[in-house]
Amino acid sequence: MKFAFFGSSLVSAYWNGAATYYRGLIRNLHARGHQITFYEPDAYGRQQHRDMPDPDWARDVVYGVDGPQEMERALADAAGADVIIKTSGVGIFDEALEEGVLALKRPDNLVLFWDVDAPATLDEMAQDPNHPFRQRVPRFDLVCTYGGGRPVVDGYLALGARQCVPIYNALDTQTHFPVPVDPRFQADLGFLGNRLPDREARVDAFFFHAAAAAPQQRFLLGGSGWDDRERPDNVDYVGHVYTRDHNAFNCTPRAVLNISRESMARYGYSPATRVFEAAGAGACLITDHWRGVELFLEPGREVLVARDGDEVAAHLEALSPERARAIGQAALRRVIAEHTYAHRAAQLDSLLDGRNPARARTVAAA
Repeated sequence: MKFAFFGSSLVSAYWNGAATYYRGLIRNLHARGHQITFYEPDAYGRQQHRDMPDPDWARDVVYGVDGPQEMERALADAAGADVIIKTSGVGIFDEALEEGVLALKRPDNLVLFWDVDAPATLDEMAQDPNHPFRQRVPRFDLVCTYGGGRPVVDGYLALGARQCVPIYNALDTQTHFPVPVDPRFQADLGFLGNRLPDREARVDAFFFHAAAAAPQQRFLLGGSGWDDRERPDNVDYVGHVYTRDHNAFNCTPRAVLNISRESMARYGYSPATRVFEAAGAGACLITDHWRGVELFLEPGREVLVARDGDEVAAHLEALSPERARAIGQAALRRVIAEHTYAHRAAQLDSLLDGRNPARARTVAAA
């Protein structure tokens, strides 16, 4: 089938945490025989901070944002696709894009909304009974999310969604894997994440508090936006970390930390992409607590779970290099067996099988 994705960016992870999710899923859809075009705006400096060339497994179309004309041309270009997808958080012309893809609905195609931040989207609509997206939800053939479990599914169904299915983050084995340690990232604990309003208080609680509670340990902070943030003396800041360096960042510290955004932690069942990236690199992962973590990694054996910064510091204090390696290797085995983007692409294929009239006719004619 031909897929058309309208998203934030496929070729740049700059202020764009969903990039590795899109890449892993789309690369594996291509491997299953599908043709994919990804449409992204030239916005937020992402094209100036690209971390990959145009891929050979998808056609990438960048459109200008000085006015709606280039966006409209992109929509016209996508009109013939079998599956047309508008993702959340494009950041430019979001409402116009949603209406635009819905206008491309035909009897022989599917139009999907793909929410990469469903807890925040649902919270926003809950606070505003007149939110314009409420009226669009029932018009999509299907809503997919990259997490949230039953609470997110129920939230979307209550808004009139025809169907809502989580397609969780996963490991892209092509890009995230064990590598040798890198002296640039030497530390006892590393955290990689952009500075976001929905996360900063939790970073204070789980990372900076842990650093203050364990002054003898070395902490490493990566991600955009932390330049002017006051930090304890034992915290080193390395700024934006390009995806080409993610493996080294994950493999070098004794452990790495995952901190969920507040809304995702509250809904639960929302493992961040970095959970699987760290596990795929064989890193020992410490994660903040959220409901459903045991569905992805086994606490105590494949991941360490902390409810606050004091527990992060306690885990680090008790963590020998040998135990860290054992936890990282157990996590690596688990995600390769159950949580790769090949698994997620197969799930999407199965979900769409029989729903798309064009595919159904092809199968019937075979």
